[in-house]
Amino acid sequence: MSKITAAITAIGGYVPEYVLTNQILETLVDTNDEWITTRTGIKERRILKEDGKGTSFLAIKAAQNLIDKTGLDPKEIDLVIVATATPDMKAASTAAYTATNIGAVNAFSFDLEAACSSFLFGMSVASSYIVSGRYKKVLLIGADKNSSMINYKDRATCIIFGDGAGAALFEPNQEGFGLQDELLRSDGGGREFLQATYGGSSYPSTPEAVSEGKHYVFQDGKTVFKNAVFNMADVAERILDRNNLTKQDIAWLVAHQANKRIIDATASRIELEESKVMMNIHKYGNTTSATLPLLLHDYESQLKKGDKLIFAAFGGGFTWGSIYLTWAYNS
Repeated sequence: MSKITAAITAIGGYVPEYVLTNQILETLVDTNDEWITTRTGIKERRILKEDGKGTSFLAIKAAQNLIDKTGLDPKEIDLVIVATATPDMKAASTAAYTATNIGAVNAFSFDLEAACSSFLFGMSVASSYIVSGRYKKVLLIGADKNSSMINYKDRATCIIFGDGAGAALFEPNQEGFGLQDELLRSDGGGREFLQATYGGSSYPSTPEAVSEGKHYVFQDGKTVFKNAVFNMADVAERILDRNNLTKQDIAWLVAHQANKRIIDATASRIELEESKVMMNIHKYGNTTSATLPLLLHDYESQLKKGDKLIFAAFGGGFTWGSIYLTWAYNS
């Protein structure tokens, strides 16, 4: 019997209709299109505007897109994981609500949170459940409504983040395709440099904290940038080295879309030409947990069976890592 690997067999995606352009941001904060584009590579981002709609709305839409494209019977899904840094609410599971609303009535579900590395870490978890032999269909969704924790008077953060979701179905594969290797890391010493402080158990929300805007996300941009550039590039290079891969072997770099300069630095470290680097940051900004699956969604038609993909991400915590995966199907 051939060894079981965990392969991605379907992709879905969703972004909200409202487009927040750099030109609109110029009317909100002291910034301009040229500055934002030069510093980040972002031209616009999508924002979920409707009241009462949160991350689950985005997750459900992405999952439904996958289901509609493939004809998948949601009753066959064994597990739904929602990778997110912005759950709908505390205590109640966003994944459970998502699973019920897409008709995955036979699945168990849970949320997974590792900031911008959430989907990457979720790939490892989904793969482990498949390789164990217990489950046949695991739906991993990366979704974030970042606008819910952004202060649109803070130039340092409001230019970066957008809302969106992407979904990937993991199934057993006996041809050797799927997740091949992973290198995942974390360092809690980086927590102070990127966080939404108030609203958690350490600092519960108070009227005073909210009035002072302490529930919004804070980022020490220079420190985060420096650590992201080094660590994303480092793990990507190490995953290539230990799998004896060269730049000629790699079809695509699937890098977290936080900043174009970080993506370029990672590609440069592994000597990968621009044509092999997936990029949609100009359209969506940083969608946190959704960046990696949205890249797969946008580039799905260009992916070929057997393509070698290198995933890399970095997020608050700090969390980071790289995964080597071979693509399992032709679109």
